[in-house]
Amino acid sequence: MQKHHWLRAGLFAAAASAAFAAAPAQAQGSLVMYCGVQEEWCRAMSGAFEKETGIKVAMTRKSAGEIYAQLKAESSNPRGDIWWGGTGDPHLQAAEEGLTQEYESPANKDLHEWALAQWEAAKKRSVGIYAGALGFGYNTQQIKAKGLNEPKCWADLLDPKLKDDVQVADPNSSGTAYNLLATVVQLMGEDKGFDYLRALHKNISQYTKSGAAPAKAASLGETAVGIVFIHDAVVFAVQGDPIKAVAPCEGTGYEIGSMSIVKGARNLDNAKKFYDWALTPAAQALAAPAKSYQVPSNKNAPVPAQAPKMSDMKLIKYDFVKYGSSAERVRLLTKWDKEIKALPK
Repeated sequence: MQKHHWLRAGLFAAAASAAFAAAPAQAQGSLVMYCGVQEEWCRAMSGAFEKETGIKVAMTRKSAGEIYAQLKAESSNPRGDIWWGGTGDPHLQAAEEGLTQEYESPANKDLHEWALAQWEAAKKRSVGIYAGALGFGYNTQQIKAKGLNEPKCWADLLDPKLKDDVQVADPNSSGTAYNLLATVVQLMGEDKGFDYLRALHKNISQYTKSGAAPAKAASLGETAVGIVFIHDAVVFAVQGDPIKAVAPCEGTGYEIGSMSIVKGARNLDNAKKFYDWALTPAAQALAAPAKSYQVPSNKNAPVPAQAPKMSDMKLIKYDFVKYGSSAERVRLLTKWDKEIKALPK
């Protein structure tokens, strides 16, 4: 597997509802923000921007797939202004479908190449704000109690001893889980990839709504393994929970978390102000205190000390353009619903 050029440079990667209802905000000095990361980071970003600018922020936190679906449903009467965070694939799909609009920030000159590659792939309708690798976290106590060796590979998650003891999100609602679906297909080939997902289905106890939820479940011992972005497992390891994060031995995919301005935004000027601000080192430095350990897209932003070292991982050359396209996403999700989710347990 090839490592992306920005990784070879030695970079390190690193269920509550919203505080406000995302209703149309027409008054001057307002912004409606759809946020696709963890609640704590969403609140930190919206609160800091509001404090700095005086612009009232109405923030709603949802998974990336849910936000995409909401933009599509609201396309004839847009309610949101800015979509910040969440995996890049649904941002690319929204861009392709004209749900978001072009914008070039003055901050582009300070961004890593991978962030700008996302912007170019989206035809200027989305930009990279962070990166993180896909993997899993396992509960060390649960694995020991089952008499299992520590899992290091995707193949290890198929062990019969893990029956009903693995969690992952539903790729229809979760960008994380769609990233897994696209990763497995690229890593193994589509036929073998779906064979793997069928075998994995036997061990899945629950397809969650949120991509990060399986990491919390594993940290609490509610499941032995949670398939998540690695930085989401690190959150619980850092706070002392019995969870260990793994970059699978066969290779794995990664995300470029993204930001987009909603087409038809009612508070367009404020959306552009947030967009520019969110790309600054100061704004991106809010991640680590909010227990989010991804690689920031601004070259001058500090990389959290707890961030997983992506340069040490075996990463596939993830095709963001293909797997972020509307046709491919719809095709793969339809196939997953029919061939995996519909299977009996």
